[in-house]
Amino acid sequence: MISDSARPRRLRNLKWARDMFRETRVTAENLVYPLFVTPGKKIKKEISSMPGCFHVSADEAAVEAGKCRDLGINALLMFGLPSKKDPLGKEAYDPKGPVPEAVRLIKRSVPELAVITDVCLCEYTSHGHCGVVKKGPGGDFLVDNDSTVELLVKEALVHARAGADLVAPSDMMDNRVGAIRRALDGAGFQQTGILSYAAKYSSAFYGPFREAAESAPQFGDRKTYQMDPANFLEALREVELDIMQGADIVMVKPALAYLDVLRAVKEKFQFPTAAYNVSGEYSMVKLAAQKGLINEKAMVLEILTSIKRAGADMIITYHAKEAAKWSAE
Repeated sequence: MISDSARPRRLRNLKWARDMFRETRVTAENLVYPLFVTPGKKIKKEISSMPGCFHVSADEAAVEAGKCRDLGINALLMFGLPSKKDPLGKEAYDPKGPVPEAVRLIKRSVPELAVITDVCLCEYTSHGHCGVVKKGPGGDFLVDNDSTVELLVKEALVHARAGADLVAPSDMMDNRVGAIRRALDGAGFQQTGILSYAAKYSSAFYGPFREAAESAPQFGDRKTYQMDPANFLEALREVELDIMQGADIVMVKPALAYLDVLRAVKEKFQFPTAAYNVSGEYSMVKLAAQKGLINEKAMVLEILTSIKRAGADMIITYHAKEAAKWSAE
């Protein structure tokens, strides 16, 4: 029995004690920095909806990789923007596309940095959906699961051949993790891992990303393949299926509105778990900071601590470079 009720308060009054007994710590090693890679050279153009984030060419992506490594960040996540779009997103699986080119440059210049590549078609398709669009029985559109998985497999193999350490399918098609795992193993890429967007919700927090990735759907929405924000048990089923199919890391996306899901995933499966601190979460903080409404450093570190405390081993965040500096202070 604790007899001295003042003891915890006395410890809180001492900075060294607060630091010593802190239960949750966010460090640069926990963070993954996303990059948006575009065709061309010497391109670095700020994304208006995401202050401090940029469209970069492959050569500039390699420069960013070096900066991240110097800050102690161990991994990047790369999204690609094509030179042209088409209904099947053909540049997604073009070996000469911006993502494979950036992977090769980064692995030559910063070989110890882990490179993760987004595997999806939404940035590359003219309609903005994450897969092959066909007409359904009633004449409405639908995203054809099996045709899409075939193209995702091709994209994952292109990224693996370029040198990606992890491929990250974000499309939410059924059985794509198993198909990608079989294809990677069959092609000799047994060591290439899969970071699965296992519980990806159809969220209002993705708005700024759609400008960044130029991936807004031209019709309809993604509710038929991304998860309903009201569903909790479905997330656990989705995560379990991806683990069974060969995922090495499972992700909950977004992070802040789904900390309960993140906690449940970590507690139930005790499996390497990532969370994505998404564009809407990032931009709200940045815009509030620009207006002087918040202390940006304090809020970012509090947000990232909450995500880590909820169970994330890996946090994908656009704040990564700043947070790496702040967490080391």
